[in-house]
Amino acid sequence: MANLSGKTAIVTGAAQGLGQAFAERLAAEGAAVAICDIRPEVVGVGDAIAARDGAVLSRVFDIANRTACETFVRDTVARFGGVDILVNNAALMLEVLRMRTSTISVEDWNQVLSVNLTGALLCSQAVIPIMRERGWGRIVNQLSSGAFPAQGVYGISKLALMGLTTALAQEVGRSGITVNAIAPGITDSGAGLTLRQNPTRYFEILQETVALRVRGQPDELTGALLYLCSEAGSWTTGQVLHVDGGTVIRP
Repeated sequence: MANLSGKTAIVTGAAQGLGQAFAERLAAEGAAVAICDIRPEVVGVGDAIAARDGAVLSRVFDIANRTACETFVRDTVARFGGVDILVNNAALMLEVLRMRTSTISVEDWNQVLSVNLTGALLCSQAVIPIMRERGWGRIVNQLSSGAFPAQGVYGISKLALMGLTTALAQEVGRSGITVNAIAPGITDSGAGLTLRQNPTRYFEILQETVALRVRGQPDELTGALLYLCSEAGSWTTGQVLHVDGGTVIRP
């Protein structure tokens, strides 16, 4: 049921880490993938996927720019004929973690939300008309265990993204589009590796309280992604899947 042959997926923030792992797995399951990032390394990721699995489109731009998002989606449609899956993964993380909510400037606040929240909104708005016309679509937003409860500005932005997830799910469900989210814990890639090299008291507490293990691998998130992007998840929408080793345990 995870066969994605004939589907086209967009993955934002795919230059490294979870975004890269998501793009690689979707391509391995047969989807054509369009990937983007503000980092130019995304082109190399696309080249590697193309060498193994086939159809790839890579672009470098800022997802907080509406025109750039719409152009990317149009290019994807022109190349592959449509868009079936959107994975809103791009986010500011390391740049945000040390920002204190009580003292953050309005400029920094707006920058965080423009990427972590507005970027997901812009990409979603660009693909929803296409998905509606096709009568089928999957949108998956990337949250964080750091949003439950919200920890600092980063957690606030991810908690707001949960609100966007549930609101869109309610609006577009009757068009055959599901909107869900994955909330990962700390992974051994990208920003997660940087955090691992600079442990804090918070990580010491996690070591004592997490049900399974504190750190996971990017590939351990891809099963949840495939469920939400395939026919297996056809009756699931407006939900958050916590894939974090038991960092957040909720009914």
